Amino acid sequence: MIVPLAFFGLFFAYPVAAILGRGLKTDTGWQFGRITEVITRPDIAGVLWFTTWQALASTALTLLIALPAAYVFARFEFPGKQLLRALVTIPFVLPTVVVGTAFLALVGRGGLLDELVGVRLDTTVWAILLAHVFFNYAVVVRTVGGLWAQLDPRQEEAARVLGAGRFAAWRRVTLPALAPAVAAAALMVFLFTFSSFGVVLILGGPSYSTLEVEVYRQTAQLLDLSTAAVLTMVQFAALAAILGIHAWTVRKRETALRLVDPARTAHRPRGWAQRSLLGGVLLTVALLIVAPLAVLVERSFDAPGGYGFGFYRALGNPGGGTFLVAPLEAIWNSLQYALAATAIALVIGGLAAAALTRRGGRFVRGFDALLMVPLGVSAVTVGFGFLITLDEPPLDLRTSWILVPLAQALVGVPFVVRTMLPVLRAVDGRLREAAAVLGASPLRAWREVDLPLVRRALLIAAGFAFAVSLGEFGATVFIARPDHPTLPVAVARLLGRAGELNYGQAMALSTILMLVCAVSLLVLERLRPDKTSGEF
Repeated sequence: MIVPLAFFGLFFAYPVAAILGRGLKTDTGWQFGRITEVITRPDIAGVLWFTTWQALASTALTLLIALPAAYVFARFEFPGKQLLRALVTIPFVLPTVVVGTAFLALVGRGGLLDELVGVRLDTTVWAILLAHVFFNYAVVVRTVGGLWAQLDPRQEEAARVLGAGRFAAWRRVTLPALAPAVAAAALMVFLFTFSSFGVVLILGGPSYSTLEVEVYRQTAQLLDLSTAAVLTMVQFAALAAILGIHAWTVRKRETALRLVDPARTAHRPRGWAQRSLLGGVLLTVALLIVAPLAVLVERSFDAPGGYGFGFYRALGNPGGGTFLVAPLEAIWNSLQYALAATAIALVIGGLAAAALTRRGGRFVRGFDALLMVPLGVSAVTVGFGFLITLDEPPLDLRTSWILVPLAQALVGVPFVVRTMLPVLRAVDGRLREAAAVLGASPLRAWREVDLPLVRRALLIAAGFAFAVSLGEFGATVFIARPDHPTLPVAVARLLGRAGELNYGQAMALSTILMLVCAVSLLVLERLRPDKTSGEF
């Protein structure tokens, strides 16, 4: 546990604490009165209000749209189910920059919707909300659907035999059992949308800003560290509350239910109502997930001289001042960074998961919660903190290439831990004890006993870490060098400059990034041993 603690202490806690210290501490001491002063400012109050209500609206809309799909995946068997499961999960591993770009092409100003109606519509808020639904659809489908598939349907059937109607039986039997999973999914969606950055930065423009976007604006554009520090503290408070509630719902879900083999609960759709529900879910997936991605690809080929590879060929040339190198080099940079970040995340996450498996107590539970913190804390703060803390020997890394993989690994570690932990806990400890009795060292026991059993989970963890590292944007936008941009940073820079060529190249790079993430996920779907599991 020492290595993971040291890693998070040095590359997460230290940079964030440094930002808070520079923002709130002066020569005369800590200025905690600054907190009230900042959050009561009209402009900041507006940001807090928009951040909160759009997160609530996004969460409610996601649940409304995704819960029917959770039921379909849990209870129905139909051709192409596994492919559809992979398809609805693709948005979750896509970089937020790509998601924002896809909805910009579909419902943003000058997008496909404007062309169809012939009028420029202000659909910014709806674009943001739908992009969040697109991004978090799989969170609800997998979290709720995974549990729903394991609930014994005979309990609901027994209630109907005793005289309850279909809806009453569902409300009194199934809904209470699903409530912890629904609450956990809702909390995770709220967490992701409350801290939304890339989607709102691209779609919101200057008129709409979340806390994360405002932290970026205050640090990168206004250099107001004091305001940024206060906003980061607000995010910390929200994150602590969400993780606390999430931990409670997870414990309740694990201890209060009797589960059955999911293979016993699924069946072919029967009757008009079930077939209509399946058709409605397929239509929703087509409109919500396939359409934005299809428009993104279409715009990448819609060159000035007609459909073709014009924008893709332009990626091989320096961008007229946008980059110091050709945008195409961002692909190679991103792959290198993501591979390095994956290796770091596997080492740190694997050690952390092993420690959590073999120890217990409040300290370990607190460490488990700490591992999730980077998913909700401002990545912008972390990235800026890297710049102002890791600039002196013996850790003068500000000009080193390793800085980007370190920031990306912070996001990848939670996925490694969440993937490895259930599998490691399932390994029979007596096998390790038997190996030790036979004279095996702890390292050899791990190599001979644990590794063969967790090899597939390790590959899945590596795939998720690679995908999320590839798309990390919040911290990377600060620390990526101009001559070594990553794909998300390159897309954001291209969208930030006027001109059809820049826009088309952004669409082309986003398409490439989407394809890489999609291939990674399809490989993961084939590796996942339990095809009905609701875990990522």
